Amino acid sequence: MALAAIAFYLLSAATLISAFLVVVGRNPVHSVLFLIVTFFSAAGLFVLLGAEFLAMLLIVVYVGAVAVLFLFVVMMLDVDFAALRAGFASNLPIGLGIAALLAGEMVFVSVAVVNNGASKATPMAAPGGVTNAEAIGRLLYTDYVYYFQAAGLVLLVAMIGAIVLTLRHRAYVKRQSIADQVARTPASGMRVVQIKSGEGLK
Repeated sequence: MALAAIAFYLLSAATLISAFLVVVGRNPVHSVLFLIVTFFSAAGLFVLLGAEFLAMLLIVVYVGAVAVLFLFVVMMLDVDFAALRAGFASNLPIGLGIAALLAGEMVFVSVAVVNNGASKATPMAAPGGVTNAEAIGRLLYTDYVYYFQAAGLVLLVAMIGAIVLTLRHRAYVKRQSIADQVARTPASGMRVVQIKSGEGLK
């Protein structure tokens, strides 16, 4: 139990410090990288609480999709990457230290969870002996199904709004016309040309 408490305090400190660095960081690329560290540390806290499904979602969805998308958007901004690459060699030890910290966190959490499970003292046991994912699914699709659907509608409206705001119609771009394709006849879709022998099509 002491090992789990030490892991909790270390992960909590890493989460708070990296979240603070996300806000105060002057370099947007560094802020996104610290955001990834925050997500990893929060995922470790979820694992300590016995919510491994939420930890997996945090890693796959937020680190694998949202944070990478943020990084791509930041790279599209007007950032002087020549100045950033100039100090690559000097910042390499810091990057390796952060990578080692993330790897150490994952190993430490794994050892703490294994020792905690060996002592039969799980922090949050799933009700009725079901898995963690099944318990979350039962709650989402029974007690909170209307809230879950409302959240889906909000995300759908946000996605449609983003498409409408970023859509630009260009006159020189060819676009598909479904109505013209459906109303197409052999007379309008094909033209028979009689070509004389020895002459090409002009």
